[in-house]
Amino acid sequence: MDHFAGLDWGSTTHAACVVNGRGKVLAQLETAHTAEGLRKLLRALAEIAPAEHMPIAIERPSGLIVDTLIEAGHPVVPIHPNALKASRPRYRAAGGKSDPGDAYILADVLRTDGHRLRTLQPASDEIKALQATVRARDALVEQRVSTANQLRALLESFWPGAVAVFGHIETNIALAFIDRYPTPASARHLGPKRMAAFLTRHGYTGRQQPEDLLARLRAAPSGLAGETEQATKGAVARSYVSILQPLMEQIKTLTKSIEDAVAELETGQVLMSLPQAGRVNAAQILAEIGDDPTRFQSEDQLAAEAGVAPVTQQSGKHRSVKCRYACNKRLRRAITMWANNSRRSSEWAADIYSRARSKGYRHPHAIRILARAWIRVLWRCWQDKQHYDPALHGNTRPFVKAA
Repeated sequence: MDHFAGLDWGSTTHAACVVNGRGKVLAQLETAHTAEGLRKLLRALAEIAPAEHMPIAIERPSGLIVDTLIEAGHPVVPIHPNALKASRPRYRAAGGKSDPGDAYILADVLRTDGHRLRTLQPASDEIKALQATVRARDALVEQRVSTANQLRALLESFWPGAVAVFGHIETNIALAFIDRYPTPASARHLGPKRMAAFLTRHGYTGRQQPEDLLARLRAAPSGLAGETEQATKGAVARSYVSILQPLMEQIKTLTKSIEDAVAELETGQVLMSLPQAGRVNAAQILAEIGDDPTRFQSEDQLAAEAGVAPVTQQSGKHRSVKCRYACNKRLRRAITMWANNSRRSSEWAADIYSRARSKGYRHPHAIRILARAWIRVLWRCWQDKQHYDPALHGNTRPFVKAA
């Protein structure tokens, strides 16, 4: 390659720089983030060299600008923002920063260190669609948990019985109860017959009898709020219910879509074969690693990306091993969730976890150790596109120490 480009992207404008093989600046460009602006950028780059002969370094590995560059034929090389930040002292003594300056640094780092970097391989349309659905569901689940916690805290302040009656507030029957009986006064005349009629009307499938549910309700502490406070807080509680009910319906819809989509993908079927991975958890993992087995060069790189490999720092006689914080946190959450669940059906996983705990590691640390061991199995299944087989993948793996 004789030409190298760097692009510092922004929400409204992008700065680009092109250098030759000796590091001489051939062009510095600035373009708006519009359809015409992107066309002008591609035309300007094409006048310097063919797209396939001009790799472009950029900080973000996804987005419209990345898709546009790849579609035009440019090899796109993502460079982590931390690497760019660490490179700035090589080019300037002062700590200043500018978009054109960063574009030049990206281009020159690509020129000098490009052999250490990997060209971005775009995900398939199916993986992009799955990733969008999974991330949307995760965001809605976070919103559901947050709103439910607010509702629970509100009820605990004046109507604790509404929280205790069904145990879990994030259920349709519990929300229906709060909507029908938002205050202690509204449930003053609630007896076994009315409770039974309410349960029947809302399709209650639990095993508790109306009398038992009423006993829970009456056993909860009594609120001391006055009538005005009760009425106001009851109205607020119903507002939370009006948010949670459609939210839970949308989560249910997205969950069904995810389960159908992951089951149709070959890599999804491989991940679903892992113990306790299920469909949603398998989809969460697949959405982050993709279906290209060459994306990560080794299982160690995948473990580092997932944040389950330790960071070792050694200088002279000092040596320390720390938890890895710089990672794909979505992938770490999905991997560790799966590792934790796997203990329920895999004796091998349960043994690794129990040995880690016996060595004094706390639960999160022990789960990361187990997740690091599972990464070896996942990597092998992913590379071979082979479903999990305990005889091949899960019985002879050594204990793995990880942060």
